[in-house]
Amino acid sequence: MSNSSSLYITGFKKVFSFLTQEKKNNNLPKWTESKIKKTQTIKKIVSGNPPNFLVWKKPNKLEFYQKDNEKRKYQLPKKEKIKDIVSSFQTYQILTESGKVWSLANENPFKEVPLLDADQSTFEEIRPVTFFEEKKLFVNSLVMGFASCYYLCNGDQLYASGSNYQGRLGIGRKSKGLKLCLFMSKIGFPKSLQEVMLRISISSQATLIFCIPVETIEMGSSLRLPENKWAWCPKNHFYLDTTTQGEESCPTVNRINPNFDLIRIACGSNISFIHLDFKNTLFEDLRILFHSKKFCDCEIGNLKNQTPVHKALVEFRTKLTIDHIQKKLFGEKKSINKEQTLDFLKWVYYDEISDKDINKLEQTFNLLKLTYPPSVDNTLEKDIAQLYKDDDSKDFKIMVKIDDQEDDNDDEDKEGNYEEIPVHKFILLARSGLFRSMFDQVNEINNLNKVQDYTNKSIESLKILIKYFYTDSIKLTAEEEPEFIVDELSDAVEYYQLNDQCNLESELLKIKKQFDLD
Repeated sequence: MSNSSSLYITGFKKVFSFLTQEKKNNNLPKWTESKIKKTQTIKKIVSGNPPNFLVWKKPNKLEFYQKDNEKRKYQLPKKEKIKDIVSSFQTYQILTESGKVWSLANENPFKEVPLLDADQSTFEEIRPVTFFEEKKLFVNSLVMGFASCYYLCNGDQLYASGSNYQGRLGIGRKSKGLKLCLFMSKIGFPKSLQEVMLRISISSQATLIFCIPVETIEMGSSLRLPENKWAWCPKNHFYLDTTTQGEESCPTVNRINPNFDLIRIACGSNISFIHLDFKNTLFEDLRILFHSKKFCDCEIGNLKNQTPVHKALVEFRTKLTIDHIQKKLFGEKKSINKEQTLDFLKWVYYDEISDKDINKLEQTFNLLKLTYPPSVDNTLEKDIAQLYKDDDSKDFKIMVKIDDQEDDNDDEDKEGNYEEIPVHKFILLARSGLFRSMFDQVNEINNLNKVQDYTNKSIESLKILIKYFYTDSIKLTAEEEPEFIVDELSDAVEYYQLNDQCNLESELLKIKKQFDLD
C-alpha cells in the first residue's frame, strides 16, 4: 500500500479506494468504487503513485487504473504466467513462474536513472528486466519498498536495485558496495542461505530482511538503514533500530525467543512490528531443568567451579565425550571462566547465544573445534529429535505392565509381564512433572535406571507420548489406531503434568482432523 492511499478488496470482486490526502474537516474521505467487472476474481492489487493501482486478475493479464477510473490493459506473452506483483511509489514489478521479472514504469532496475517526480511519470509497455536473463538468474521471490526492490534468486543469491545501490548483496566480508557495521567481525557471517525463504518489510527509515529456513528460525536476518549499512545476524537474532544516526552507530541486537515462530513482519513509517506465534515448550522445559541443577549425573569445570550437567544431552549436542570437553576447556594450561561455561551450556540446553560477548563463546567453540556460528544442522530441535533414535545413549527404562489374560500367575514382578521403553532420563525430567515427582522420592537418582509405569496407559500410547517428548509433534498412521491413541492421551497434559503451554492438545486435534474423528 502507498503511504497516501488505501485499497480494500471485498469478496475478491470489488475494489474500493480513497485518498487520505483528500481528508478535510476531520471527516473521512469518501469511498470510490472502482469499475471492475464483478464476474472476474481479483488475485492481487498493488498501489503505486496515488491514486494509481495495478490489478492482477488473469494468469498473464493486468489492468492499470488511474484517476477517474481511467484504465489501461497489459498482457504478458502467452507462455508467461504471473506469480506475483509488487509496487513502489513509481514502479511496478511483475514476477512470472518462469523466474523472469517484468517492469511497468519509468524506471528499469539495475540502470542508474534518477527517480522522476510523480507528476512527470509516464507508464510504458511491460518489458522484461534483461539483467536477470543476462546473468542466467531465476528469480524465486521479490519485494519492493519506497524506491528499491529486492530479489531472491537461484543459488540463494540476493540482489537489490534502488536509488543508491544496484547489484548483488554479498554475504562475505569482501562484498563490494556495502558499508558493514563495526560489530560485524564479532558476529560472523552465515556460510549459506540454503533452504531459506526471504521475508522483507520496509518502512521509510529502515528495511528488515529476514532470512528464515523453511521450518524454523535459524539463520538470522539483515538490516539496511538509510546510511546503507548492512549486518547479518546469528541465528534467532535480528536487528531493529529505526532511530540510528551517524555512520558508526549500531542497531540494537534483539533475539527471537526460540519458543516462537516468526509469522510475519510489517513496518510503519517509524516502527516495525514482528508477529510471533507460540511454537513449543521443549526449549523452556530444558532451560528450567538446566537452571534447577537437579538430577544431573556429572560435572564439568575446574577445581574451584564445577557445573552439574546431564551427560547424555551435552555429549549428543557437541558430539564429544564429557572427558574430552573437560580436557579441552579446563586443562592445566587453559581454562575458560565460569561465565564462559554458563554461556556454552546455555547453547547446549536451550540454543541461546548470548549477546553480551560473542567473542568468548566463539573462543569456547574453537577450543572444542566446533563450527561457529553453529550450522543449521546443529540446532537443539534437530538434535533432540535425532536423540530419540539413539538407543545406545538412552540411560533409563520405563517398565510397562502387559496384560496377559492367559497367565493367572499373581506374581507381578515376573519379567514376561512387562515391556521396557528405553528413554533418556533428562527428557523425562524436563518434560513431565509426574516423573520429576517420582524421582524426587528416590534418594539415589543416578543409580536408578528403571521405573514402573502405573498410569494404566497402553504401551502404544505411552510410546507415542515419549516420542512427543523428543519431537514436540505426533504423527500417526491408520494402522496405529489413531482414535484409540487420541482418547488415551486426551488427559496427558494434566495427568503427566506437562507444561501448560505445550502443543500436545493441538497435535491431537490435528490427528482428529486428519482421520475425521468425532
